[in-house]
Amino acid sequence: MIQNVGNHLRRGIASVFSSRTSRKSASRAEKDSGAMADGEGYRNPTEVQMSQLVLPCHTNQRGELSVGQLLKWIDTTACLSAERHAGCPCVTASMDDIYFEHTISIGQVVNIKAKVNRAFNSSMEVGIQVTSEDLCSEKQWNVCKALATFVAHRELSKVKLKQITPRTEEEKTEHSVAAERRRMRLVYADTIKDLLANCAIQGDLENRDCCCLVPAEKTRVESVELVLPPHANHQGNTFGGQIMAWMENVATIAASRLCRAHPTLKAIEMFHFRGPSQVGDRLVLKAIVNNAFKHSMEVGVCVEAYRQEAETHRRHINSAFMTFVVLDADDQPRTLPWIRPQPGDGERRYREASARKKIRLDRKYIVSCKQAEMPLSVPWDPSNQVYLSYNNVSSLKMLVAKDNWVLSSEINQVRLYTLEEDKFLSFHMEMLVHVDTNQAFLLLSDLLRRPEWDKHYRSVALVQQVDEDDAIYHVISPVLGGDAKPQDFVILASRRKPCDNGDPYVIAMRSVTLPTHPETPAYRRGETLCSGFCFWREGDQLTKVSYYNQATPGFLNYVTTNVAGLSSEFYTTFKACEQFLLDNRSDLAPSLQTL
Repeated sequence: MIQNVGNHLRRGIASVFSSRTSRKSASRAEKDSGAMADGEGYRNPTEVQMSQLVLPCHTNQRGELSVGQLLKWIDTTACLSAERHAGCPCVTASMDDIYFEHTISIGQVVNIKAKVNRAFNSSMEVGIQVTSEDLCSEKQWNVCKALATFVAHRELSKVKLKQITPRTEEEKTEHSVAAERRRMRLVYADTIKDLLANCAIQGDLENRDCCCLVPAEKTRVESVELVLPPHANHQGNTFGGQIMAWMENVATIAASRLCRAHPTLKAIEMFHFRGPSQVGDRLVLKAIVNNAFKHSMEVGVCVEAYRQEAETHRRHINSAFMTFVVLDADDQPRTLPWIRPQPGDGERRYREASARKKIRLDRKYIVSCKQAEMPLSVPWDPSNQVYLSYNNVSSLKMLVAKDNWVLSSEINQVRLYTLEEDKFLSFHMEMLVHVDTNQAFLLLSDLLRRPEWDKHYRSVALVQQVDEDDAIYHVISPVLGGDAKPQDFVILASRRKPCDNGDPYVIAMRSVTLPTHPETPAYRRGETLCSGFCFWREGDQLTKVSYYNQATPGFLNYVTTNVAGLSSEFYTTFKACEQFLLDNRSDLAPSLQTL
């Protein structure tokens, strides 16, 4: 039930692997028969594929596919997928961060696959996978992944999209995590503001040789485009991909003016479409290098639209930030000149670029960590707060979406499931409780009350209330078995209410590290990779409570006897949890009512 429950199980679970084998065989047989019933060639009904041969007209000066052209193809494929689901015209609302892993050469084939991950009221998230293929050698490379948001649009009626019904484990995972990604998009701008306000982003201009600084004004680019019918869709709105291609063009020119070379685009940080443009509009595209680091530079691009030359008011319709590098003959990044920002807005953009770089590096660290290799506790600070919370919740949702859970035991309608994957053994407990779902969520959200029902929590202290949904706690567990001293944990708890009907309430937990709470000789520091609760409403005053725990590699050392000890340990703790909910269902902590 708790992170170090394995210490209680040294007497508990070797035959679980042998006893589980027969169950797994039966489970696989059921899945195989189900697959046959559904048809072997299952394909997502919203999936759209595009293959394009890279011709000379698609390439840049290096004979590689222009990123602008690739963005047009990506947007077209994603739009077709969105419209296949919506059954009506759709427009691009945003494109999430894109990281380019591989360039595409002339003569190669670009394969783009897009499908709708989840539909909300009138918007939907579309997942895109891009690969390249060499027809002569048959080699293939991953180029990039992207996530786009499209909005369905009807002129005469309000759109209410039908929901996606995921069938495969991958589809269930993407469907579940899409809600958390949507939440992160909505708070993105506030995240940057909070980081700049609460975290010192130091400019190091005073440490640089002024004679070697390139004025940012020298990199400024302004270009105008007239939207013609070939640039627009069947509704007369400008293709999002076309606007993105124009933005990539001016950003490349700005980057070239700093480095005096041909730069390579490595990442794009979220295209956000603030409004539409139509055939006949003039689009003014502006780009400038916001900041230059040792081996990379950030270029900011914005797009404004106006209808007639006499208009003085221009509509801000899009913005994005692009990261460029300059590669040498060995494809290694070259050292770049430093930038000198303009006073005022230039200095603001300079600091914001540093903040975005810090967020990117923190996020890259979290994403790149392999579970079997990484230190489980990721350092927490304001720059990675939003993404670490997102990662916490999405990791639990991914665990929930697994379809190969095996029922190991059932005692008085309390079920224990196990899941073996690589070096991990995960546990899932499930029971029905006669408590309102929201009440159960609020009661178990308060980790300060956890010692009332969980003997593995000796004490809990609130370290930091990050926001209304996230908090960091210091947990101390009692001495167990032959251990010489108790364990302690620093835990980030992230709580989410349902995004839509059918979604569960979620309480996700994972270890983090804080400078204020280092390891001490008095305790043995423990870590949890992924654990937490999900609550489903099964009826009036009836809730399905599920607890999940992805055991860390160290936990497996304790898996040495049989499943009986594990079942008994979980069952006792879970029944105590049920009694706690029943005893306190009308006694909610007022501080949690606003969650």
